[in-house]
Amino acid sequence: MTIRLASPRGVRHMPVMAYEPPGHCGFCGGVLAPVAGKPGQRLCREPACGKITYLSPVPVVAAIVERRGQVILVRGLGWPPSWYGLVTGFLEPEESPEAAARREVREELGLAVEASRLIGVYAFSRMNQVIIAYHMPAEGEIALDRSELEDFKEVPLEKLRPWNFGTGEAVRDFLAQRQRR
Repeated sequence: MTIRLASPRGVRHMPVMAYEPPGHCGFCGGVLAPVAGKPGQRLCREPACGKITYLSPVPVVAAIVERRGQVILVRGLGWPPSWYGLVTGFLEPEESPEAAARREVREELGLAVEASRLIGVYAFSRMNQVIIAYHMPAEGEIALDRSELEDFKEVPLEKLRPWNFGTGEAVRDFLAQRQRR
């Protein structure tokens, strides 16, 4: 699968990561096979095992980080130079989605979150994820986590535009909610 990217140098097509269901059982290592009529399940073919693996979506948090009237967008390690997105991350055991989003902002940007507001919950089927997005006004100086991020940029709220995949829906809804206020 590819997506169209518009840039000052014209339109380019970039490959996008896609979710690949596991091929082997997490219990015994046997080969997994689809279960007829149940697209979210895989059955281990090993007669001694026979366990079912569920292909449940993974929850991911996203933060629209606002600081000084601008939204902070980040570029992950290995991303193309033109790609920037929201701060995102996975939940830790026994962590609420809001606490996970606050932690990710602190870890990746070094910023203190003042408050948070749920923007929405979005299916990101391409990666088998459910994105839980928050608006998080923050303060402080940015200390970028170079083990996860390559770069960041600050975008004035009036220039922020949604993109057509992943967390872009959350940005669209965030901007629509701002207009209604």
